[in-house]
Amino acid sequence: MTSVSTRELCAWLDTTLKVTSFKDYCPNGLQVEGLERVSHIIAGVTASQALIDIAIERGADALLVHHGWFWRGDDPRIRGTQRTRLASLLAANINLLAYHLPLDAHPTLGNNAQLASRLGLVVARQEPIAGDSVGPPRTAGSSNLIWLGAMPGAATLGEVAAQVALRLGREPLVVGAPEQPAETIAWCTGAAQGMFSEAIDVGADLFITGEVSEPTVHLARESGVGFIGAGHHATERYGVQALAQAIQQQFGIKVDFIDIDNPV
Repeated sequence: MTSVSTRELCAWLDTTLKVTSFKDYCPNGLQVEGLERVSHIIAGVTASQALIDIAIERGADALLVHHGWFWRGDDPRIRGTQRTRLASLLAANINLLAYHLPLDAHPTLGNNAQLASRLGLVVARQEPIAGDSVGPPRTAGSSNLIWLGAMPGAATLGEVAAQVALRLGREPLVVGAPEQPAETIAWCTGAAQGMFSEAIDVGADLFITGEVSEPTVHLARESGVGFIGAGHHATERYGVQALAQAIQQQFGIKVDFIDIDNPV
């Protein structure tokens, strides 16, 4: 069976996702060390106990996720559910690889890029860099995690919302009148409702993200800019799948994506 050393796999992932370019809320890369070689990876959105149990049942050597562990502000003590999760991984000698902001931002494999592809969003581009045929995505916000573009054939909030529901397989939360314009669209997957003001500042007609907070509704109503909360999990299922496929192509090892649904 084809395998790759854990060290080589981590080095390739860290380089591909440019992890040193990000100041994140958690460590990116190898979070829990397991076997020295990897031949089978289970990929998923979150390193939950349910995903761990599937990895153990299928004899995987590594877990690859977007939402890992050891978040800033977490209780550093290993107890309760965190103890159970960690004990399960260590007993099975399974590596845990997690990539948060680096996976959100990657220009082709990332959550923003993959959500655009899923929804049919055309990404606004900057001028191409020498040697490239396509320029990098046009981004905005203090962290440059907001992407900008448009959805051809959908010029109103209602039309965009209908496409989001169809292509993600769930009804999104929509704030705004169905007939209001949605020609310039900004988006950032996950819990990016706090970036809504920055999207408004750069002239977006509509902001798409995963979650919503109470102040978000008032901001949308008072600014006249549409807001779609399409689900944290629903908007971040696709980056880790793209990354899993890239690993398969690079190393020839087995990578299975498991979607453990989450209504949030």
